[in-house]
Amino acid sequence: MSLVTLESPSLAVTVNPAIGGTITAVRHRPTGLSVLGQVPWETSDAPFPGIAARDEPEWLTRYTGGWPLLFPNAGDACTVDGVFHGFHGEASVAPWAAEEADGALVLTRRFATLPATMRRTVRVEGGTLTIAETLSHDGERSVDVMWGHHPTFGSDLLAAPVEITCGATRVACEAHYDPPGNPIARGAGGTWPVLPAKAGGRIDLAHPREPWASVVYLGDFTSHWAAIRRMDDAIAVLLTWDGTRFPFAWLWYELAATPDAPWDGRTRLIGIEPNGTPCALGLGEARRCRAPLLRLEPGARLSASIALHVFTPAGPVNGPGDFPSQQGTTPS
Repeated sequence: MSLVTLESPSLAVTVNPAIGGTITAVRHRPTGLSVLGQVPWETSDAPFPGIAARDEPEWLTRYTGGWPLLFPNAGDACTVDGVFHGFHGEASVAPWAAEEADGALVLTRRFATLPATMRRTVRVEGGTLTIAETLSHDGERSVDVMWGHHPTFGSDLLAAPVEITCGATRVACEAHYDPPGNPIARGAGGTWPVLPAKAGGRIDLAHPREPWASVVYLGDFTSHWAAIRRMDDAIAVLLTWDGTRFPFAWLWYELAATPDAPWDGRTRLIGIEPNGTPCALGLGEARRCRAPLLRLEPGARLSASIALHVFTPAGPVNGPGDFPSQQGTTPS
């Protein structure tokens, strides 16, 4: 199946089943504004030649700046228990079987890197995009995996200064990702949204400025949500998710700070990435540093849900209650 568009009076959502079931675009129809990111390099929409990307450059040939699923790996390619897991995992680039049913898009994949099947139901109602996932493991032995989402925001949402708010109380900077464009003191941790700056003083993560390139981890959530609001109140997004399955979130800033190809100093993206593991460096490194992983037992059947709410805000977004009920389904 080629690109699929799901619509409501408030949203138009485009999905590419052939490349990871990735959500490639989300447009707010009343304003005409798009909220997912776009990359400044040319990408291919041809099916991926293998079941997993050998490295980040290969993965980026299919990355549009949208919203892929990360499973059973998230981060660097690695070999674990004799199985090669590509960059950001098989699910993010492999083809998914797709069918439209009851106004939703149902995506299914039987994985090649482990004996498991996932069913994903993508639905658009009002101003809300929801994804409900069910994972079944029928292998004969336990296996460790990473499971998370990679929604990346940009386009019209970042066309003016923004404010990031969330339900996290703690934040820590990834010490192994410290490019010149990272303004945060290496490995710093503290209370959201302020961390020590490299140049001295403190830096406000809620109001990022260009250039900026960082990965930080959000934790100790009082409620599992995060939002990006354009400070002129033209548009906002609010992400809510299943905190039992995804207790952490990775916050990735790439704001015109990486000069190397293909980024070329022109890429402007902010990723809010709910995940079960507080480590963005791949399954192998997560296991090495004893980070929490999801252990799938034989016969396990697990579920997860995540929702994106898109709306015109009326000032700061301080939680799910600030998503107007008349613009879609109010999150729980």
